[in-house]
Amino acid sequence: MSVAYSELRQQIESLSSLNSEALKAEASPAMEVFREFKCLLNAGKIRSAEKQDGRWQANAWVKQGILLGMKLGGLQENTIQFRGTYDWTFIDKDTYPLKRFRKDDGVRIVPGGSSVRDGSYLAPSVVMMPPAYVNVGAYVDEGTMIDSHALVGSCAQIGRNVHLSAAVQIGGVLEPVGAVPVVIEDDVMVGGNCGIYEGTVVSSRAVIGTGVILNASTPVYDIPNSRVIRKTPDQPLIIPEGAVVIAGSRPAKGAFAEAEGLSVYTPIIVKYRDEKTDSATALESALR
Repeated sequence: MSVAYSELRQQIESLSSLNSEALKAEASPAMEVFREFKCLLNAGKIRSAEKQDGRWQANAWVKQGILLGMKLGGLQENTIQFRGTYDWTFIDKDTYPLKRFRKDDGVRIVPGGSSVRDGSYLAPSVVMMPPAYVNVGAYVDEGTMIDSHALVGSCAQIGRNVHLSAAVQIGGVLEPVGAVPVVIEDDVMVGGNCGIYEGTVVSSRAVIGTGVILNASTPVYDIPNSRVIRKTPDQPLIIPEGAVVIAGSRPAKGAFAEAEGLSVYTPIIVKYRDEKTDSATALESALR
């Protein structure tokens, strides 16, 4: 990608380095660059993060391009009329309106209040149940279901055949531009009311049980392998492939905590995926 779009990347990086006054003077050519950039972002041809040599790495220039659109945009009032019965008004940057879909896109968005922001990519056969929201820079691959009240945050990378259950929160990571966004790899099942936030990569075929919270500061206790998984200075928190993670607890430290019988939340890997797990988490093809 960096080779195919090297000229665009250089233009984005150059424009991003300008202060407000200098950027204002270059507004017209800068807007042309941004339009080309957003077209590629909407088509899924460029992404804010990619897996290279087995590790996820942020494409900082793509995040810079998204932020450039914020700088170039002005507030705009938008009104959508629903069959003449009532109006829905929202105010946002004019560079990031609602994303428009056509039948040929192959994305199924069930009516009931879902929104997708321009500058994101939803692949064919993605299903959105209402209400749900996908933010700018997000990438959602084929066969994935985004269930009711789910959020896919800015720049999040969601793989193929993922199920984001009801009320799942996938955090957004737009700044700093060098930070790896939240990544959910292929064939992952994320249970209801889970929160997966900055500094987390969930590897393929993992199962995240209902109510699990994961972020960069969360230690994960891997019982089958007798180890504790943590973020390191050079890599995010990585949930291993096929891990089955549930919400657990461990004793809180200190005399007072011990005397009061206090414990703190912790995610626990209780096993790794097997045939029984596959059967329990199989996606219903009829829904598609």
